[in-house]
Amino acid sequence: MWTTTANPLPPSVWLRWLPHGLVVLLAVGILFAYAQRMTDGYGQGPNYSLLCSAAQAAAVALAVWRPVPAWWLSTVVTTVVAMGARSQLLSGQAQPDVSWPWTWEAMIAHSTVLFLLALRVPARASATALALTALVTGVVQGLIGASNYSSTGAFAVTLFIGVVLLGAALRGRRDARTRLVQQETITAEERARRTLLEERNRIARELHDVVAHHMSVISIQAQVAPHLVENPSEELKENLHGIRNNALEALTELRRVLGVLRSEHPEDPEDPYGLGEAVTGTAPDSPQPTLDRLDALIDNTRAAGLHVGIDIRGEPSRPYSPGVELSAYRIVQEGLSNALRHAPGSTVRVELTHFPEGLYLSVINSRPERPVQPSPGAGHGLLGMRERATMLGGHLSATRTLHGGFAVSAFLPRDGRPHPDGPRRPATDPRLPAPELHFPRPDTADDVTLRPPDTLQPPNPAGEETP
Repeated sequence: MWTTTANPLPPSVWLRWLPHGLVVLLAVGILFAYAQRMTDGYGQGPNYSLLCSAAQAAAVALAVWRPVPAWWLSTVVTTVVAMGARSQLLSGQAQPDVSWPWTWEAMIAHSTVLFLLALRVPARASATALALTALVTGVVQGLIGASNYSSTGAFAVTLFIGVVLLGAALRGRRDARTRLVQQETITAEERARRTLLEERNRIARELHDVVAHHMSVISIQAQVAPHLVENPSEELKENLHGIRNNALEALTELRRVLGVLRSEHPEDPEDPYGLGEAVTGTAPDSPQPTLDRLDALIDNTRAAGLHVGIDIRGEPSRPYSPGVELSAYRIVQEGLSNALRHAPGSTVRVELTHFPEGLYLSVINSRPERPVQPSPGAGHGLLGMRERATMLGGHLSATRTLHGGFAVSAFLPRDGRPHPDGPRRPATDPRLPAPELHFPRPDTADDVTLRPPDTLQPPNPAGEETP
C-alpha cells in the first residue's frame, strides 16, 4: 500500500483505449459536479471548492496509471472535505440534511478508484484499502460526528465492498485466462518437442539396423581375411582379430542403445495405419525395408481401399546408400498413410525419378470422395519425413493442390551426405519430362490434369502442412 510504482490499466481486448477515455471524462464531470456540491451544499468558498474537486478528479484520472497513490489522494481529499464541511454543519451555514461525510460525487469518484485498484493489485492489497476506507468513514462519522446532515457512511461502505468484490473477481478471471494461455503455449511447445524427439527416436531405431549390417559385414570379413592369405603374419592376424572384436563390441553397444530406444509397443508408432507387419518391417527381427519392397507396400495400400499408381523413371547409375533407401521407403509409406487417413477413396500417384545427383520422389493424392473426420494425430508424419530428408542433406515439401488434394515431394542426395552449401537442385535430365497426373473428377466425366509441384522449393511458409 506504500508503493508508487506505475501499474497502468492495459487496453481492453475489444474496446482498446475506450475505458481509459471514459475514466478521464468521468474525472472531468466530477471536477465540476463536486465543486458545485461543495459550494451550494456545504457553503464552502469557490476557490477552496475548486481546489478540492480538482484533487478528487485528479485521483480518478491517476487511478488509470497509479492506482495506489490515487487511492491515498482520494481518501485524503474526502477526509479534508468532510472535516471542512463539519464546521459548516455545526454553525448552520450548510444546507440542512446535506449528505455527509460522503457526497454522491465523492462516492462515485472513490468507487471508481477502488475498482481500478482492485483490478490491478492482489486481493490482500485491495482488501486493505477497503478496510482503511471503512475505518476512516467510521472515525469521521461515528467518533467525530456532526449535526444537521444525512448520513451516507453505511451506504458508501456497502457500495465500496461491492465494487472491490467485482474488481477482484474480474482480476482473478483475467489472471486465470492469462495462466491458461501461458499453459496452452507451454503445452504446445512441449508437444512439439516431444513429437520431434519421438520421431528422432524412431529414426535412430531404424538406422540401428543399417549400422548393424555394416558392422556385421566388417566382423565377418575380418574373420575370413586370414584364410584368404597364404602364411599370414602374426601381426596381420592380431590386427584382424582386433578389428573383429571391436566390431562385435560395437554391435553389442548398438543393441544396448536399441533396447533403451525401443518403445513398449513398437507396432503402434511404426504401423499406425495398419499397412501390415510384413510390409513395414515392424517385427523386431525383420530387416529394414528398401525400395525393393515398394510393390508390397503399394499392394497393401490398394487392399486398404485406395487407388494407387506408381511411376518409376530412369535407372540409378549406382546403388543408393542404405539410409537413402530406408528414408525413401518411409517417406512413401507415410505419404500413403496420410492419404488413407485424410483422403479416403482418393487416387494416389507415387513417382520415383532417378537423377544423377540423387532420388526424387513424390506422393500426390486427389481430393477425397467424402468428407473427412478430423484426425487426432500428433503430427508425426510430416515432421518425420522432413527429419529424414534433412538428415540426408535433402529437401522435402508438402502442400495442398489446387484441386483439393495433397502433394508430398522430396529429393534425397545419392550418397546420403549433406552438401556443404545445403540442398542443391539436381541437373534436369531431358530424357525425363515432367509427368502429368490424371485424376477423375467425382462430379464430371472429365479428367483433371495435375502436375506435381517443384520439390526443391522452400517449405510452405504459411505452415499449411497437415493434409
